[in-house]
Amino acid sequence: MDKARVTTLFIAVVRAGSFSAAAAEAGLTPQAVSKAVRQLEQYLGVRLFHRTTRSLSLTEEGSRLHELAHPGLRLLDDALDQVQSSRQDLEGLIRVAAPTSFGNVKLVPLVRDFQELYPGIRFDLLLDDHYTDLVEARIDVGFRAGSAPERNLVARKLGDVHLFICAAPRYIERHGAPRSLAELAQHRCTGFRHPNTGRMMPWELHVDGGTVYQDLPVVTSFNTVEGELEAVRAGMGIGQLVAYMIEDDLASGALVHLLPQLATSNMAVYLYYPQRTQMPLRVRHFIDFVDANAPGLLAPRRPPSGRAKKK
Repeated sequence: MDKARVTTLFIAVVRAGSFSAAAAEAGLTPQAVSKAVRQLEQYLGVRLFHRTTRSLSLTEEGSRLHELAHPGLRLLDDALDQVQSSRQDLEGLIRVAAPTSFGNVKLVPLVRDFQELYPGIRFDLLLDDHYTDLVEARIDVGFRAGSAPERNLVARKLGDVHLFICAAPRYIERHGAPRSLAELAQHRCTGFRHPNTGRMMPWELHVDGGTVYQDLPVVTSFNTVEGELEAVRAGMGIGQLVAYMIEDDLASGALVHLLPQLATSNMAVYLYYPQRTQMPLRVRHFIDFVDANAPGLLAPRRPPSGRAKKK
């Protein structure tokens, strides 16, 4: 027996004053409503109505049940109404997943600007370099660098990820700057180990109009882009770094862009979310806000390249 259903129909009969009127409101037959009330009476072991051919009235037990159950069902109705109306509210929580580096550098400023427009919207940010299952983690919106997400998700490309080869002035003063790929292979380089696979990632280079992948001599490897960036800043070696993370370093001279002809932009950042029509308005507004700001989100400010010094 569906307790919620039969109790709801019992209260509908009390409110309507008859089985036929309650049945009409519920879109059922009077026989179906009467059967539901009998099931409830059998379950409780008491009679809920005094029935005659011309009248219907509550028993003492029926009055007691109505007194106790009616406020609870009203709360349920209110809860359903509030959830339904929340689709149109610009308040509430948005849960977002993103890679750590993108989240720190690009997503946090976006959230700040969005909350200035809609201060009633709160965010729960899950920053992790591992791929996040949106359904399992109850995520509303995700960001991903690399290839487009699976087909059962809606994905929007926000922009290309540019990879720059960089070094700190301290490194260049001690070791010089490479002037070609052949010279780069003779230098001390940093490396990135993919956090999902543990595999050392080869460098992605633009050579003769195409893309080549090459393993270079790595003196220190990292499983976070933040760690590799700090190593390059410290002069430990030459690194291939994501352009949007080093804009300020390049502008200030803390890092020097080397071999710009080898820079690539084959990867991209995607915004993705589950395919669904019942999307809260606050989530839709955030997606549209990110999309509107996408043109300037990842486009790099072209820095001056470093002059090659002879060793």
